[in-house]
Amino acid sequence: MDELKLENQLCFPLYACSKEIIRKYKPILDKLDLTYTQYITMLVLWEHNNINVKTLGEVLFLDSGTLTPLLKKLEQKEYIKITHNKDDKRNLVISITEEGKKLKERATVVPVEIGKCINLTKEESITLYKLLYKMLRK
Repeated sequence: MDELKLENQLCFPLYACSKEIIRKYKPILDKLDLTYTQYITMLVLWEHNNINVKTLGEVLFLDSGTLTPLLKKLEQKEYIKITHNKDDKRNLVISITEEGKKLKERATVVPVEIGKCINLTKEESITLYKLLYKMLRK
């Protein structure tokens, strides 16, 4: 059955590429003392300061079991502050600290360095981006 060959599975090149790209991020992010998941979390927070945890999880496709320890680590590093929403104490709000803002300045090298590792033209990157987000939207 050809449909059961690894080479015919869309999931495999997606998985392998994701794993390899994240591996390329590691040495760059190590210099910032961030994991890949912490980095993508900070990307969202730099764009949307004062975001609630539920919304953050939806944007990142992460559940609260993954997000909670990750946010606690970022808070320990003093990059973020976690507070209760004044109107609904059950709702946690994440905001960037001054240290988190300084980290953003240092992180500007990350996309440049990763861009050097990816063997795609700008047009191919845009097409791939659009296709992947089309798949994520279901």
